Amino acid sequence: MTQVEVMYRYGSVPTEAATLALGAMREVYGIRRMEFKELEQTVRVEYDSTRLTEAVIYQLLRRTGLDISEQLALTVPAPPPPPPAPPAAPPAAPVAAKV
Repeated sequence: MTQVEVMYRYGSVPTEAATLALGAMREVYGIRRMEFKELEQTVRVEYDSTRLTEAVIYQLLRRTGLDISEQLALTVPAPPPPPPAPPAAPPAAPVAAKV
């Protein structure tokens, strides 16, 4: 079992019918958890990727009547690479010893 999470932003507040359908969606085999954040207007779904795909989760949410506007990234982007170091100075020529 491989657990995967996906997060979506929705546009408008879910209707009562959509809320009931979302409750029924929790019973779909393979969906582990659903988390709503009303202030951010996001829904986060944790699911078993051996049973479901991201496209299936998206379609299930759309079929409930939820107005999905975009998918959000759950990972933090990698920091940009550091700037290249300046080239080192060439080695100095050896000094001849005086006898």
